Amino acid sequence: MTAKHALRFGALGYLALLLLLPVGLVFYRTFEHGFHPAWAAVTNPQAQHALWLTLIIAAIAVPANTLFGVVLAIALVRHRFPGRGLVNAVVDLPLALSPVVVGLALYLLYGTGGWLGGLAGHGIKILFALPGMTLATIFVSLPFVVREVVPVLREIGTDQEQAAETLGAAPFTTFRRITLPAIRWAVGYGVVLTTARAIGEFGAVSIVSGRIEGKTETLPLYVQSQFEGFNTTGAFAACVVLALIALATVLAMRMFRPNDASLAMPFGGRGGSAGTAVLTRFGRRKGYGAESNVVKEEA
Repeated sequence: MTAKHALRFGALGYLALLLLLPVGLVFYRTFEHGFHPAWAAVTNPQAQHALWLTLIIAAIAVPANTLFGVVLAIALVRHRFPGRGLVNAVVDLPLALSPVVVGLALYLLYGTGGWLGGLAGHGIKILFALPGMTLATIFVSLPFVVREVVPVLREIGTDQEQAAETLGAAPFTTFRRITLPAIRWAVGYGVVLTTARAIGEFGAVSIVSGRIEGKTETLPLYVQSQFEGFNTTGAFAACVVLALIALATVLAMRMFRPNDASLAMPFGGRGGSAGTAVLTRFGRRKGYGAESNVVKEEA
């Protein structure tokens, strides 16, 4: 029992030291002079624009990476194609590269003299504007949905999908009614990670944005600018806003998450086979009625 309690308190103490203490100190420093100074710091036009720009970038990057991640995960797990191993390795590149390197690469690509630098001459502004900041955010947050969905696809196998095809289901119908329900929570956790990375991205965005106050300054950049300007209340208040957004995202996932039993049996069939689960979904449409002999035997 002593070793058990020591391990438990050691783990909790480690988390408290690395997570709860710093975050708690930020909240304390934010409101140590009262609520009004912190509220004024996050409701001024510069802070509101930074928050709005951050949310716009996240609203573009998260759906794009979610759609791309699901499609790529299915391609990697369900299909075999030349270069599959290379693609699987390249997906992890944003995790290995420093965000500053990503920002510099985009700057060299779209800047003056870059391969795509001529776009600015045609009225398409990438650097120091929303498109460049969005591209940088999409790049650094790209792997999360893929890496959450791939192991789940491998775990569930292809039995139910093949049963659906046997019953004549179209590919999109199979995805919508069989694959997506099985991977929905993996997609959800990938979305949470992608959102957190998109909202908190600093390094790559700081290079391609130009950090123009009131124009291309996201909330993390606003935090640094306020801290460098010795406005600690404004910096800490913006940090609290970022923390609350991340906390709200995680709580939303927890609220809508089903219990463990429903996760273990996403198609409702306690002890049933893949064929039974799919027949209950497609049997009526294909003329097998609810009282099909197959269903009776599997019940």
